[in-house]
Amino acid sequence: MTDVAAPTPLPASAASAPHAGSPAGGPPAALDPHALRADFPILAQRPHGKPLVYLDSAATSQKPLAVVEAMDRYYREYNANVHRGIYEISERATAAYEGARSKVARFVNAPSAHEIVWTRNATEAINLVAYSWGRRHLGQGDAVVLTEMEHHANLVPWQILVQEVDGDLEFIPITDEGILRLDVYEVLLRLHPKLVAFTHVSNTLGTINPVREMVEMAHAAGALVLVDGAQAVPHLAVDIQELGADFYVFSGHKMLGPTGSGVLWARRELLDAMPPFLAGGDMIREVRLRRTEFNDVPWKFEAGTPDISAAIGLGVAADYLRALGMDRVRAHERELVAYALDVLPREVPGIALYGPPADVRGGVVPFNLPGIHPHDVAQILDRAGVCIRAGHHCTMPLHERLDLAATGRASFSVFTTKDDVDALAAGLREVQRVFGG
Repeated sequence: MTDVAAPTPLPASAASAPHAGSPAGGPPAALDPHALRADFPILAQRPHGKPLVYLDSAATSQKPLAVVEAMDRYYREYNANVHRGIYEISERATAAYEGARSKVARFVNAPSAHEIVWTRNATEAINLVAYSWGRRHLGQGDAVVLTEMEHHANLVPWQILVQEVDGDLEFIPITDEGILRLDVYEVLLRLHPKLVAFTHVSNTLGTINPVREMVEMAHAAGALVLVDGAQAVPHLAVDIQELGADFYVFSGHKMLGPTGSGVLWARRELLDAMPPFLAGGDMIREVRLRRTEFNDVPWKFEAGTPDISAAIGLGVAADYLRALGMDRVRAHERELVAYALDVLPREVPGIALYGPPADVRGGVVPFNLPGIHPHDVAQILDRAGVCIRAGHHCTMPLHERLDLAATGRASFSVFTTKDDVDALAAGLREVQRVFGG
């Protein structure tokens, strides 16, 4: 890979974590979430006088101190625009900004840092593909294949596009457990869709989809593939080259990075052929009154002054996760999910749980308490310092498929402990007591 920057120094809890306590030649030591909690300043808070139990990482992750300090350092020490100033602090800002691009490329094993396009989030990255690639390649009667479990961000842009070009949307159904029906997918591919777009990991059910297999099937049918990795990159070892997709998108704020940071990765030949999404400064090479010559990729898609500090923070977040070891992150969250799927039914009578088994599920546990609206559940849990998500989680069609108006959702991260799951169980029993259950 090209243009790889050196890792940012991290707190000892993260920097020494991957091999701490590992026997020579043996598997790495398990993640220690209790030690990692010290890296996350927000976890020292005591809302309502209770320890903060943050179980909403699927919505947005908390940020380690290394990320916060790196962004603060930019504003304190070398706040200047990138790619433009011919003076020391501007050149330092450019080096940090482009260095972060290389860090993120290395984190997902992209072939080149020049295939990493900065966006504000995964949503913007999907819209970029829909507007730039989609409007050039999709026409009347062309099909796009999605799934029933998609986040609205990977549904609405394609709805808008196919309505505009008089195309068609088809959907891979799910089983009641939340597993994609690949037998139906195989039939849908006989329609020769131009694009298949699906989530790597469901933000609601946690289902981990078989990306490599689905990509190979789509390519055999002549389709390109976009994968929404917003819920995968923070929790799994993602190797873009091994997966084989054509487009892969993710958000920084779900992988311990700042809000306002996101990534579109795409094959270089696709990016070269795609027209710009936005126009203005920095995406140009030369401008005349009646014509413009555009910049090279990735800058062709990055108009205007970017969120420099967010990119720098995302680069540090990628370093932090690499230092932990993504295989260890996955093992930790798999253990937590298995623990939650065991403890919650035993400790909370009548609770309804949704989604697949722990071995094919990310760190997400959706649930309901019969007769109690999830919003009421979340409000009472907040009094105990427990933060969960309540609602449809931007997957209204999925909830309709499961015949559910809403669900509660607990989601985990590297700092989540079994004590947090126990606190959730205790809080849910209190909810039942308040409602007379």
